[in-house]
Amino acid sequence: MLYSLKKSVLSFAGLLPMICGVVGLVAMLQTLIPPQRLVGFFTGDAFIDPLIGTGCGAVAAGNPIVSYLLGGELLGQGVSLYAVTAFILAWVTLGFIQIPMEVEAFGGRFTLMRNLLAFMGTLAVATLTSWTVGWWQ
Repeated sequence: MLYSLKKSVLSFAGLLPMICGVVGLVAMLQTLIPPQRLVGFFTGDAFIDPLIGTGCGAVAAGNPIVSYLLGGELLGQGVSLYAVTAFILAWVTLGFIQIPMEVEAFGGRFTLMRNLLAFMGTLAVATLTSWTVGWWQ
């Protein structure tokens, strides 16, 4: 057990500089891209907006709590539920900024498969969520 703990601590210590870099990049992107700028990216098209939302969310990865606040702000400014749902899901599940660290920790094949599945899942869940909410209203 002591060997496993030592190995885990050494592994974490090796990843710590990369974790700090990812956290710094995420914080910088959150500062540089305010919600008002995000609104300008969306077109109002039910097919294109989820793709844009997924792309924006993947690039601007961050804390899930912040994504809900941003999502509410985007909905308040007239962005479609398709786009906001895709944005929030991608924000939490994708995170292109974190890919180098993920490859280092889990390997390239795992990272590629996880991100591809998360991308497709984000689009599917965003569409299904929007249809469900529309049906309930």
